Amino acid sequence: MVYDPTTDRRTLLGSGLGMAAFAAASAGAIGPAQAAFDVSKRKVIKGASLKGPYLDLSTPKDNVTAYARIAGDIDCKTTTHGWYDGLVMGTAPGGPIKNICGMKGMSSYRMEKLPDGGYRRLLREVGYYYDLATGEIMEEMVNPYTGEKVKIVPINNDPFNMTIKETVSPPPAYGGLNTQKVEPKPFLLKWRIQQPDRVIMERHIHLYYKNALDPKIWQRESSGPMVQVSEFFNHVLSLDDVQNEALTHIPYSGTWSRSTPWLPWLLMGQAEGNCIYQCFMGGIGTLESIPEDIVKYTEKNFPKYLKSPEKFEEPSLSSIEWYSRTQKPAPPRGGV
Repeated sequence: MVYDPTTDRRTLLGSGLGMAAFAAASAGAIGPAQAAFDVSKRKVIKGASLKGPYLDLSTPKDNVTAYARIAGDIDCKTTTHGWYDGLVMGTAPGGPIKNICGMKGMSSYRMEKLPDGGYRRLLREVGYYYDLATGEIMEEMVNPYTGEKVKIVPINNDPFNMTIKETVSPPPAYGGLNTQKVEPKPFLLKWRIQQPDRVIMERHIHLYYKNALDPKIWQRESSGPMVQVSEFFNHVLSLDDVQNEALTHIPYSGTWSRSTPWLPWLLMGQAEGNCIYQCFMGGIGTLESIPEDIVKYTEKNFPKYLKSPEKFEEPSLSSIEWYSRTQKPAPPRGGV
């Protein structure tokens, strides 16, 4: 769906999406990242709108090109990078939402052009949990709901690929666990003019699929036989950048939110409740634009995540599936 470019800013800021995007920009998610961006190819595009002059965002073909330039670099040679930083919260009956810890990480990715005009993105991502009081990345913490000291398992998703085509791709299969089907429809993103020179774009995904953590085996880690996950992405972009044909990658900022079962390493089992992520995110392509502490921790502990995958491979898995493949079930509390 493409929105009317004449929609006024007040209307947009009155919506949840508008407020989230405005907050991202106001909080400086754009500024720090752009400091390292090569501005030599950026310019004001006369008459820039959602209809051109380079891309007509009412067409699937041009949505593919636009999104591929956000999701990577369509020169198909350059490894680009993105970052995120925010909160992990818990919801449980009988009380308010509770902050659990901070969350920050990065991804490295490269695009491949497909014969039909689409693209494949080759991506690996890493994410770390940190102490909200100190900002320090943690390797263990006390679960605020149980009082138990738990070992933290960082996010290491390698790979987590995607395909961008003129028809909406099916949701991730997670190695065959997700059999959800979607009706084929044109790839049309939700674009809105926020300010004369600023455009916002949103994407959502809602999943319900078989849990890789069988509750009969993963008694303390599994939320149950099925997994319910939703993710929400809000992008803030320069309209001039979107319509600038010279830019093969478009800098962006925005927010990423996720609703997911209790993190397995919290050892909450099938207790009622779930986790919510709320993070700022950004990407301009250069590794130098990623927050320094994220890069240094990755260099020391997970150096391969500083580079994109060399070839497209499957399956692409989320942190829940990787947890089932890399960890072992915890013993009963107080057990051996």
